[in-house]
Order: sequence, then C-alpha cells, then structure tokens
Amino acid sequence: MAHTRIRPFNTALTYPEQSLDNDLCQAVVTRGGSTVYMRGQCPQDLDTAKSIDSHDPVDQTHKVMQNIRQLIEEAGGRMEHLVKVVVYITDVRHREAVYRTMGSYIKGVHPVSTGLVVSALARPEWLVEIDATAVIPDA
Repeated sequence: MAHTRIRPFNTALTYPEQSLDNDLCQAVVTRGGSTVYMRGQCPQDLDTAKSIDSHDPVDQTHKVMQNIRQLIEEAGGRMEHLVKVVVYITDVRHREAVYRTMGSYIKGVHPVSTGLVVSALARPEWLVEIDATAVIPDA
C-alpha cells in the first residue's frame, strides 16, 4: 500500500442496515510525493464535457469513477494512490447505489470519505459528483 491508512474499515460493518461494501478509513498519512487535486468529477466525458445519456445513479457513478481513475493514471498514478473522496448526491435514496458502485473502484484502497446530500449540482441531470484527491509517491 502506498500510504498509511489509519483505522481502515468496511461500510458493511458501519452501516449494517444498508447494502454497502466500501473499504474506507478514518485517516490517511502520506509522505512526499505529488498531490493530485481533482475537480469535482461529474458523469460527463472528460474530452467533450458532454453528459452521459443516463439518469441512473449507477451509470453516472461508473462514469465519475472512470474519470477519477483516468485522471490519476494521466498524472502517473494508480487508484491505490487515492486518499480522499467527497461524494455529493442529489437524492439520499441514491446513496446505496452510488456507494456500491464507487466501492467497486476503491476495493482494497481505503481512502477517507465524506458524503453529502445536496439540493442540486451544476447540471440538473447530474445525480452524483465526486471530489477526489490522490497522492502519488515519489519514485
């Protein structure tokens, strides 16, 4: 693991009433490296800024996480370098679908995570936005 993860846990134990399986932690310690601060990622194509043609929270979250992975890789890193995510959703009923989908991308990574329910995002068709930070260790 690239960074020290303090108090890792899985959301299946923290939220037993929900069908979640996310590997998270309470804190991440990094040393050196390059920090990658990403703009809040939305369900749109990185090259065209065109929103995906889906109003499904699972589809939208897949696109958001694919964008995050692509940006980390373009910066020279891997998903294991992800240290923090802030998840914004427009409907609390989408929480499980969004977190289950996100969880498939962060399995074994254990970033810190904050989740918020907001009244709207920048475009009305967006259901989820994820702000992410990664730290790529020095070679």
